[in-house]
Amino acid sequence: MAATPLFSILLPTHNRPETLAPAIRSVLMQTVPDWELLVVGDGCTDGTADLVRSFGDPRIRWFDLPKAPGFGYANRNIALRQAAGDLIAFLGHDNLLFVDHLERMAAPFVRDGVHWAYSRPLFVRDDGVLAPMFMNLTQRRHLSDFLNRYNMIPATSVVHRRVAFDVVGFWPEDQEGAGDWTLWKRIIAHYGPGAVRLVRSPTNLHFRANWRNAETWAVGPMIHLFGLHDAGRSWPAQLDLALPAGMLPQAAALAKMQVNPGAFAARIRNGTEMLQDMLAWKALFGPA
Repeated sequence: MAATPLFSILLPTHNRPETLAPAIRSVLMQTVPDWELLVVGDGCTDGTADLVRSFGDPRIRWFDLPKAPGFGYANRNIALRQAAGDLIAFLGHDNLLFVDHLERMAAPFVRDGVHWAYSRPLFVRDDGVLAPMFMNLTQRRHLSDFLNRYNMIPATSVVHRRVAFDVVGFWPEDQEGAGDWTLWKRIIAHYGPGAVRLVRSPTNLHFRANWRNAETWAVGPMIHLFGLHDAGRSWPAQLDLALPAGMLPQAAALAKMQVNPGAFAARIRNGTEMLQDMLAWKALFGPA
């Protein structure tokens, strides 16, 4: 590992080795090798420590910490204070990165004025149907809604400069939840809207967390998009992974990804563009 890696990737986890393993494997597949992975065990009481050590990669750093309150923001901060990378990326233990996630997320930061960037969020239903979100925070109305109403951007889609912690602080340890949203708003408030960039293509898969109910986890735009799929409304085939029932969705998706990682991502990105065109056509001219 380089003395100063380009990326420090925060991966918090609590007793989910079955999804943590695919998540870590998706990091090991990255086209950019210049990273360190901070795996933060938030009171793990199972075989997570052994799993992490089994990868045998010196770029993976294991933090075996007692359970912190709530989602463990205090433990995340312990690891982040030791982060060596110039850029901070995030990975939920339920999620997967496309092979070029870090490569694409590094691109906006060649400009000095960029401090916070995110890629197109892509939510995965348990059966493999994909719902991309089309929120563009470089537009004033979208940014206002994001800052004041709701957050539809998973942390796995976000990258920001390490220096932001020194300026606006770390994750809010006094909050029960939505700590990522609070931090994002602090960064944007300090640096201004001009410091925000959107990477228009998806770069990762965001799965349902195990603590969310399968019947109620989808909200707002996700419900609308999943409904379009279920009604057979010209849904792009590229946005349906057709994951087998009875198999862990993350493991099944990773197996498909590993066959040809570049083609896997390209196919989903093509489907996302097709869906965006379909929705625009419907808004202008009626049902496609």
